[in-house]
Amino acid sequence: MSSTTVSVIVPVHNGEAELARCLEALRKSTVAPLEVLVVDDGSTDRSREVAEALGARVLTTGRKGGPARARNAGARQASGDVLFFLDADVVAQTDAVGRVVAAFDSSPDVDAVIGSYDDDPAELDFLSQYKNLMHCFVHQTGQEQASTFWSGCGAIRREVFLAHSGFDESYARPAIEDIELGYRLFQAGRRMVLDKDLRVKHLKRWTFWNLLKTDILDRGIPWTELILRDRNMPNDLNLQLSQRISVALAFLCVGFALLMTIYWKGYFLTPLFALLLFVMGRFWLDAEGAPRGRKAFLGVSAGFAVLVGLAWSNHMLGIIPPVVLGYVLLFLRHRYAFEDERQSRVVSLFLLLYGSLSTLFIMAYLPGHAVMGVFFLILLGLVVLNNQFYLFLAAKRGRSFAMAAIPFHLLYHFYNGISFGAGLLRFTWRNLTGRGRAPVPEK
Repeated sequence: MSSTTVSVIVPVHNGEAELARCLEALRKSTVAPLEVLVVDDGSTDRSREVAEALGARVLTTGRKGGPARARNAGARQASGDVLFFLDADVVAQTDAVGRVVAAFDSSPDVDAVIGSYDDDPAELDFLSQYKNLMHCFVHQTGQEQASTFWSGCGAIRREVFLAHSGFDESYARPAIEDIELGYRLFQAGRRMVLDKDLRVKHLKRWTFWNLLKTDILDRGIPWTELILRDRNMPNDLNLQLSQRISVALAFLCVGFALLMTIYWKGYFLTPLFALLLFVMGRFWLDAEGAPRGRKAFLGVSAGFAVLVGLAWSNHMLGIIPPVVLGYVLLFLRHRYAFEDERQSRVVSLFLLLYGSLSTLFIMAYLPGHAVMGVFFLILLGLVVLNNQFYLFLAAKRGRSFAMAAIPFHLLYHFYNGISFGAGLLRFTWRNLTGRGRAPVPEK
């Protein structure tokens, strides 16, 4: 029998529904934790009552102060040798606690262990599937000797956590407090391990604006400041060299697109928008969360109407037939979801033929110029550089899904560049004005 004891710590702020699923999963663990501590961070819903009903020990911060403060409060009250942090919106697999115990028992020199999202996100809309699968891919392709910590599913020896002062509570909302702790642990020579089989299911539903806010304001900008503060940019996870090159290529791609828009105006924008429609159109309605809803119908219809109007005004009439056909197929797509493999192949062949002919129609209108060739070479370079991610998506959700994810992924690289620039400016300004973020003092 193992002598290592585990305290599970779950911070929560108004997350009663997800918290219930999180705690119910922990009750099914093959290895029971010593205790489950839920830290209520100023919730106004029934989170506290849900936690108590499911057998958790409930602590409170008194007022909302952010997950860093809540996790620290839980760590101070925990009794286990190991602190196992979980977000309130994840469902741990039944062997999760057992894997944590085994990791620390088998390797006394391991100070922390982090896990991964699984490849089956709970929310079924396109954007949530894409974003959560991207998180899964990043962890599944990361280095086993980790260079940072992750509080969504991460365990750390209690004595190590307290010796390094825990999470930086100046992060008053969900941000990069776990990455910041991981950087301090890494610089102190602590050993952190990524266990790719320690998995949790993410319950989060992503919207487009929430995605932008999180990636830019809550992660991108503060992470840049952290990199500049510690002068540490490991070639791992989101900071791999291929991702840095992708950011540069994304900016070049946007720059050439702006140049061609200024030079050719609607004559370039019309076929570009049409290509985006063909790639992303199948998932537009799904992303709205209500495929047959009136709002989604009107929004998609307006998009197609604008595209047809652009084609008409620029005398690009050859684009209109495939655009109209694409619009019809978009609303009939559920009728072509055959379970029979032979029928499915026929439909796939038809859609491939339709997409090829549509692309040929559009390409016929693209102006022939060296700048255009450079634009598509950069675009191709981006796709090739990230092909492992697109192959991963294709294997999990099909080729159409992977194709639809490409524009979102290119946008991700572009706003990562914006985040880095904004973070660099803010870091410089804070240093000049003497308001730079100081490292958390070690005890």
